[in-house]
Amino acid sequence: MKAHVSSLLLAVRDMDRAKQFYLEGLGWKVKNDYGISVFFESDGASPVGFYGREGLAEQVGTEAGGSGFSGLVLTYVVRSEARVDEVMAEAQKAGAQILKSAGALPWGGYGGTFADPDGYIWSVGYSAKGADQPYAE
Repeated sequence: MKAHVSSLLLAVRDMDRAKQFYLEGLGWKVKNDYGISVFFESDGASPVGFYGREGLAEQVGTEAGGSGFSGLVLTYVVRSEARVDEVMAEAQKAGAQILKSAGALPWGGYGGTFADPDGYIWSVGYSAKGADQPYAE
């Protein structure tokens, strides 16, 4: 198995609320809307999609009622500290819960974290170290 993720499929409790957060709040664009799932334009990266929480749990053979930290953090790497601040502000305006305000990180970078309406954690960061960062933009 290669170190590659073909797509990210996130279970959501309320499809309309999730779509509103990402479409209107963060400016994402829908690529395919299948009713029970939706995928967004990916600009060449791994596509991100949503699926109803109950249906996705059933599909993969688990319970839908999990709680607490899932151990999953989605990262969004940008090219400047200023852009980190802008993305964090966009997320907060869209209704995200700011978990950690943007600031200096222990390993030398700069970043912050927020949770979307379903509790998925996004880490927005910048690092001047290395030219081969997996930049999102």
